[in-house]
Amino acid sequence: MSIVLLAALALAGCSSSSSSSEESASKDGKKVIKFMHLWPEGSSNAQFSIVKNIISDYEKQHPDVKIETEILNPDQYRDKLKVLASSNELPDIGMTWSDGFIKPYVDGGMLEPLDDVVNKDPDLKDAFIPGVKESYAVDGKTYGLPLELNISYVFYNKEIFKKYNLEVPKTFEEYKNVVKTLAKNGVTPATVGAKDGWPASFWFMYLADRIGGPTILTDVVHGKAKMTDPAIVKAAQEVQNLVDMGGFVKGSSALSNDDAKGYFMNEKAAMFLTATWELPNYTTSPDVKQEFKDKIGYFKFPTYEGGKGTDINSYVGGPGVGLFVAKDSKVKKEAKDFVGFLVKEWGKKSVTDAGVIPATKVDTSNLKLSPMYIDILKDLSEASNVTTYFDTQASPAVSELHHDLMTALFGKQITPKDFAKQHADALADEKK
Repeated sequence: MSIVLLAALALAGCSSSSSSSEESASKDGKKVIKFMHLWPEGSSNAQFSIVKNIISDYEKQHPDVKIETEILNPDQYRDKLKVLASSNELPDIGMTWSDGFIKPYVDGGMLEPLDDVVNKDPDLKDAFIPGVKESYAVDGKTYGLPLELNISYVFYNKEIFKKYNLEVPKTFEEYKNVVKTLAKNGVTPATVGAKDGWPASFWFMYLADRIGGPTILTDVVHGKAKMTDPAIVKAAQEVQNLVDMGGFVKGSSALSNDDAKGYFMNEKAAMFLTATWELPNYTTSPDVKQEFKDKIGYFKFPTYEGGKGTDINSYVGGPGVGLFVAKDSKVKKEAKDFVGFLVKEWGKKSVTDAGVIPATKVDTSNLKLSPMYIDILKDLSEASNVTTYFDTQASPAVSELHHDLMTALFGKQITPKDFAKQHADALADEKK
């Protein structure tokens, strides 16, 4: 997010009027809640269907309320949210990321605190997995209620691995040998969409963890370490080494995440490093053939010989999206009520109907779940660390720069040293 936009956010927060009129808040005698989310039917069918059903249930229980949705893919969503924020036209309810992403919206006075939604509902008060809701707090108040918890893995096609006698790699050297074997046989080793930066960042973040230790990127955000640390430069160099080895789908810098995902789903790439929001495609989604699901396995990102991040149970991940209510909403009471309802229902339905990991505690003892889902829940219980995505921890301005630099890194348009320096300069400018 540009500095200009941050200023616009602050100015918008000072404005007492909103462009949404009183009339737009009611239609046919019903209160209208505008809800913008990022789970389109095409690419996130399981999540889309759950939200659609929850809305339908809520409207039946509240005949005086109509919920109108606008649905965009994540990258379009980010862009539109910025535009709406700069003109103080946020939807009544929207989705937000945590930490550094949410802060400028709060500082601009654009979001409503949601602690009362949690505190007045006994079903919500102790519902969240410890530490997740706190990621949406600024100065002790909660401005977003989380829906998801994500960790990231390398998902892989077991049939392709079997064909070339490949074992799951435990170390980065072993991983590079897998890449060499696949590339030599004309198989795309891993798919990644580097056009929007954030999917490519998974590779960089894990290498930074494994080389520099699990806290290094968090330390950078908090000013305890420098982005020019040799371990971070080395992580960026290893990303480019993989590019040079033919480790990724050709032309990755021009591919979106959805484009890249297609290579894995169509068995044109052996591996896909992504987060557990993709679990429905490998476990529960009715749109994906069981034959494909049976071929998919996953492994933890390998450790790096000589690196400080020696624990393979340290993950890159963190809260996924959460729900916000706009401070200027004309239907604030109804919007807050629906947010509480959605969070509770999502917690119940997302496990069985989508196979994703909710931000709320779920008793899975009596549920029939996919073996992969059960394994991942076990992993989460044994995790030594979950480092929140760097671009979520950082401010929106640094996050946007990070995405651009990741695209450049994968496209060999920037050196690892310059990649690190540009980040360091941007972080230093924010401290002034």
